[in-house]
Amino acid sequence: MNLQALKNNIDNIAENNSTKEEKLQQICDYLASEISYYDWVGFYFKNGDKDELKLAQFNGEPTDHTIIPFGKGICGQVAVSNENFVVQDVSEQDNYISCGWKVKSEIVIPIFVNEENIGQIDIDSHTVNPFTANDEALLEYTCKKVANFI
Repeated sequence: MNLQALKNNIDNIAENNSTKEEKLQQICDYLASEISYYDWVGFYFKNGDKDELKLAQFNGEPTDHTIIPFGKGICGQVAVSNENFVVQDVSEQDNYISCGWKVKSEIVIPIFVNEENIGQIDIDSHTVNPFTANDEALLEYTCKKVANFI
């Protein structure tokens, strides 16, 4: 993984003249195409005043999980904890919402605007134990860039 090249391309997407929805989709498509073990890439955002997340743009197989209550699953836990959550093997998680039998691991990074958790990027992988510190660094960087245009 060439972290700097990936960050540079995220910068280019974040700074282009597209709408925020188009930029989010471009980020999903870019990450899914560049990192072989990113099998599903999507954004969830707080759904108004409700204590739930709503699916926004994504790349990968459609999911039934378009609304996720706070506290439920990995994404719902990140909405409450405000911390990164890396799950190298989903079979070891009690509070996991299965998005499909192929998913073996997941990483979720929150997006903060004015120190408020407004959403997150969610990556599913069909590989056990694929995520490294570089993944976390790239996705944290991506979330900071998203926070600037959201």
